[in-house]
Amino acid sequence: MASVSISHMILFIASMLIAASVAGVFTTSVDRLSGAIQDQGLQVSDTVRTDVEIISDGGTGSCVYDCSGNGNLTLLVKNTGSQQLSAQPDQIDVLIDGQFKPASDKTVTVLGDSETWDRGAVVRINVSAPGLSSGDHRAKVIVNGDEEVFEFRT
Repeated sequence: MASVSISHMILFIASMLIAASVAGVFTTSVDRLSGAIQDQGLQVSDTVRTDVEIISDGGTGSCVYDCSGNGNLTLLVKNTGSQQLSAQPDQIDVLIDGQFKPASDKTVTVLGDSETWDRGAVVRINVSAPGLSSGDHRAKVIVNGDEEVFEFRT
């Protein structure tokens, strides 16, 4: 009779050890998943609160390409979202006819009295794009996941 009690006690202790180790693994996994969900939520929040509009208008006859003879594309972009944006060349992606332009090919200037790209503020983005052939072209501006396309003719 004592041997049955000892074997039951050994099985009970073994099952407790297994349960404790499984609980430890689950706790770690749940903590990691929770952190990932929180990070994703912050990123989605930034994306949702970001909205920009290209307010340059090539259709009115105003100059947007090669205005000063140096082969630059000049875009005016307005922050219409609800958060302040970074006006640094490495934080704004520009593609011209599908070709990515690195930060070294861009300058960004905040217009007006503000030094930050607040809601309602406008930035001037000058992009080096020498040698565009005459015809129709597309420029895509991407800020925090928000994409805007500007079509122009040279």
